Amino acid sequence: MNIKIGDYVTRISHKNDMVFKVIDITDDICYLKGANIRLYADSEMDDLVKVEYKLSDDKEVVERIKDCTNLSRDDYFYLPGKILHIDGDREYLDRCLKYYNNINIMAMGICEEETTVPSKIKNYLEEYNPNILVITGHDAYYKKKGGVNDINSYKNSKSFVEAVKEARKYEKSHDKLIIIAGACQSDYEDLIRAGANFASSPKRINIHALDPAIVASRMSLSDINKDIDLKDIIASTKYGKEGIGGIITKGTMYMGYPR
Repeated sequence: MNIKIGDYVTRISHKNDMVFKVIDITDDICYLKGANIRLYADSEMDDLVKVEYKLSDDKEVVERIKDCTNLSRDDYFYLPGKILHIDGDREYLDRCLKYYNNINIMAMGICEEETTVPSKIKNYLEEYNPNILVITGHDAYYKKKGGVNDINSYKNSKSFVEAVKEARKYEKSHDKLIIIAGACQSDYEDLIRAGANFASSPKRINIHALDPAIVASRMSLSDINKDIDLKDIIASTKYGKEGIGGIITKGTMYMGYPR
């Protein structure tokens, strides 16, 4: 089969359960990235089937989040929390930034390799002074390396944990800086212990490319004087409580009057 870089494919051995984009080819091995799931994989070319695929414009997700917030525009004006989104994947980052823009949230995006985020996070926080920090990209749990409670069994969880710890040195309060951290199959418990408000992945499953951004946007649009509806926010992500969990904190949005 004539498969080339940029094609969209599924894997026969996995019952064609997920769409990937071919990002590199070496000999007969294709290196893949999930079209919607934050996942890297590789496959022999003869295990792949080329498919017609168009990336979602995420309009459904945007409308769903707008419906969740249901802000009254008659009397009040709103100042949503500012987001700094650091992502190890440029394509996913651009998709998240487009999503933030479509729901009128101020967000700055930085594409940074997962392993270098811990050493740079303080400078980014000082420069952008966000209310909400997203630290994401790619991760994976390798069962052959050890148990789920061993952080060395993960591709990038250790870097995510170190980045969260550095961010908490900058701002200790979970209410003053909301941190959302992790990617597919990340070490959820260690990320929460490190100081994240939200983290993936409680059941070590893959998460959708937009899931960290969905949580960030819900926090941005939640009242700064009220505790969030934690279950409702987590339920608004693609895979719910199996993919992302968190702690109850207050929102980051100010309301003003008159409009």
